[in-house]
Amino acid sequence: MLIIVGLGNPGPKYQNNRHNVGYMAADEIHRRHSFSSWSKKFSALVADGRLGGKKVLLVKPQTFMNLSGQCVGEAMRFHKLGPENLVVLYDELDLAPGKIRVKTGGGAGGHNGIKSIDAHCGKEYRRVRVGIGHPGAKHLVTNHVLGDFAKVDAEWLDPLLEAIADNADLLAQGDDAAFMSKVALATQGKTPATPAKERPAPKGQSHIRQARPKAPAVKPPESGPLAAMLKKLLNRD
Repeated sequence: MLIIVGLGNPGPKYQNNRHNVGYMAADEIHRRHSFSSWSKKFSALVADGRLGGKKVLLVKPQTFMNLSGQCVGEAMRFHKLGPENLVVLYDELDLAPGKIRVKTGGGAGGHNGIKSIDAHCGKEYRRVRVGIGHPGAKHLVTNHVLGDFAKVDAEWLDPLLEAIADNADLLAQGDDAAFMSKVALATQGKTPATPAKERPAPKGQSHIRQARPKAPAVKPPESGPLAAMLKKLLNRD
């Protein structure tokens, strides 16, 4: 048996937040596969189904994000499962919007839901990180993750969620490389363009100096008093 957890905050206020992309992915898996109706258990919404021939319990914690590990840990203990039977879908600031990465173990990266699951369930579970991009400055992070996706984001978000759900059987079978490859192929050309990096200034030259236009060359006069003075200064005949 496998437990697949989508992280988010409960309630309509948070429904379209970037921080709730884990919920969104779990909902899309639920819609596209033969799962039972959502029911309340372990302080979460849960649904039973099968993916890739494997029994799966979908879980959306109904505690707030910081306490996600409590209900996930309870579900794991009830079913006598270890972290190797756990997959968690969640938002990742350090990935560009529309990109995904799957890895086993690792750090929480400042994500409070992951910190809570690490504390209650151990760290050696599979993490499906869904990129939401970084706002560019630390003080903007809270408003970014708790802000809603923009309408234009649907152009990449909807195909991404559909691709995650369509290929969830590969995730259930443990074929993470194939899962990532299939999702990347399905969303090719639909993710936002990554801005080109600025070209570095030549060594020893600042960006300001590099950007400053060169002064046009001034041709010295060939005759006249100034020419005579320059010739005398330069010892020219």
